[in-house]
Amino acid sequence: MRTVFNRNIPKQKIRCNYFENGHYCSISTSSQRQQEVKKENYEEEEDKSSAKNIQDTPNYPNHVKLTPLQRAIITVGSGISSFLDPTRAENIATFGEVSALPVLRSLQKKMLDDPEAAQILHEKPRINSTTVDLEKLSRYPEGTLGWEYVRFLKAYKITPDSRLPVRFIDDPELAYIMQRYREAHDLVHVVTGQPTNMLGEVVVKWIEGIQTGLPMCVTGGLFGATRLRPKQRGKYVNSHLKWAIDVGFTSKLFLNIYYEQRWEQPLNELKNYVCPLLLTPP
Repeated sequence: MRTVFNRNIPKQKIRCNYFENGHYCSISTSSQRQQEVKKENYEEEEDKSSAKNIQDTPNYPNHVKLTPLQRAIITVGSGISSFLDPTRAENIATFGEVSALPVLRSLQKKMLDDPEAAQILHEKPRINSTTVDLEKLSRYPEGTLGWEYVRFLKAYKITPDSRLPVRFIDDPELAYIMQRYREAHDLVHVVTGQPTNMLGEVVVKWIEGIQTGLPMCVTGGLFGATRLRPKQRGKYVNSHLKWAIDVGFTSKLFLNIYYEQRWEQPLNELKNYVCPLLLTPP
């Protein structure tokens, strides 16, 4: 091998040329190599910056991305807080989100397999005072779902805007399923005929827990019963628990009901469709 040096250029740009296999080849000196490394490092930093920007971009409004460690800490913290103080809606909502991922995928499949629920996932309707004309529903015939829903909201001084937005679920469609569960919760009370006191909430949580498998609902049904007053506990043990379990295992999935398309349907007719046991609550 024969080596030839270029002597007429500055030292920092010297290249080492050599002849091999009938071709001239060259090797950059350290100065030029440093420039190439700087360029490579700059491009690498740009790639990292772009990747970070993509990761930081929310998947939907209010979305917050969590690392696995953050998710684990929030799951434990919100779970303990929810048990100690079940009146803190924010803690319960947070625990429901961070613990729900495997179950939400199962619910997604169940909804996609049902024509009515598949339409819900396609159209993604929301239940709030902006999307639902409560004044119009109040003029529907007495006994219809819409009329009973407005009566329920007024009786318990509830607004459909009280449900917190989902934040900690990365997949937009799974996040919508959780949001739909929250916004339809009051309608589950209407269809099951359960009040919003502790006993009524425990009964609804048992039904929802059996139907959905959501950890938030299961723990609500199990541990919520420990907070019942003596008179409520008697009703719970003697009649309400068995009824809730029977309804949970035999009724249609409440998430699969497109309530907005059933406002004018008589409530008893809807109850009979979902589960005949709903016609005879305890």
